[in-house]
Amino acid sequence: MPPRETVPRSALGLIVLGLLNEEPMHVYRMQKLIEQYGKARVVNVRRRASLYQSVERLARHGLVEARESVSGEGAPDRIVYAITDEGRETSARWLREMLTTTGAEFPEFFAALSVLAGLTPDDALHHLRVRADHLAADLAATEALMTAEPRPPRLFLLEEECRRLLLRTELEWVRGVVEDLRAGRLTWDEPWRLAVRTAFVAEDGDR
Repeated sequence: MPPRETVPRSALGLIVLGLLNEEPMHVYRMQKLIEQYGKARVVNVRRRASLYQSVERLARHGLVEARESVSGEGAPDRIVYAITDEGRETSARWLREMLTTTGAEFPEFFAALSVLAGLTPDDALHHLRVRADHLAADLAATEALMTAEPRPPRLFLLEEECRRLLLRTELEWVRGVVEDLRAGRLTWDEPWRLAVRTAFVAEDGDR
């Protein structure tokens, strides 16, 4: 088995290990519980194949193991998986690392903002308005989930608390940029871009 340090960390893998830490189960039950617990808002399990791939990867690294095969009425046999001691240790390590690590990802939105001048101001304005609409809808859905009854204990809503705060903050910021674009306080054109490049980008001395 590879050294523990080489096991690739993943959000879906962490959720799977967390489920198996409660009880052994097959992949179909994992998917149902992920949806029932609201974890489908945290990891993508729309395709069960990705869940199977994650479980198989965990098994290759010795973090989970096949315990038994069970038969269901009118359904193919299903393999029940259980977490190993190595899996418990790795799950706790991943959890600690994910709680403390920042700046490890490169969100697409940040990349798009970094080259926003590739669009005209009007085009950028339109698409940022669309993003604001999507953020507002996501925020409303999160608010509805957090106020629904019966309400789970706060411990099981922490990710939604964080999501709500981030959505509110991003929505406020995007709306501010939209307003600056609409009012002309933020704008650009090709001559301006060339002037900025001349002023701030050093020429390659090797050319």
